[in-house]
Amino acid sequence: MLRPSFALWIVPALLAACGLGEKETETPPAPRAVLQRGQQLLAQYQCGSCHAIPGVASAGGQVTSSLAGFGRRSYIAGRLANRPDLLAQWIVQPQALVPGTLMPAMGVAPADAQAMAAYLLHLQ
Repeated sequence: MLRPSFALWIVPALLAACGLGEKETETPPAPRAVLQRGQQLLAQYQCGSCHAIPGVASAGGQVTSSLAGFGRRSYIAGRLANRPDLLAQWIVQPQALVPGTLMPAMGVAPADAQAMAAYLLHLQ
């Protein structure tokens, strides 16, 4: 049988070893210029043809899900961890990450995709 004092230090130690006792580090906010560039690029690449995107001109698409609150989501396309690097890859080549997805490749350059991802991830 475990003594109560033993349980008081072993449980937090086990949680920390599993990474469960710590708050995950969040991505720092992107600079305003990057967010503005991402917002402009989302309009330029006409992402709003399919998606509703808050703050993006003429982005009222209803073909698929709204991207409102995207920064709070856990997954991209319900399958990929919602991380800046994966989101940028997704924007560039969605079929490479999720074969058969309806999201088309729009010819987005990787640097443009990083700015677009930054804008989407700031949507809370």
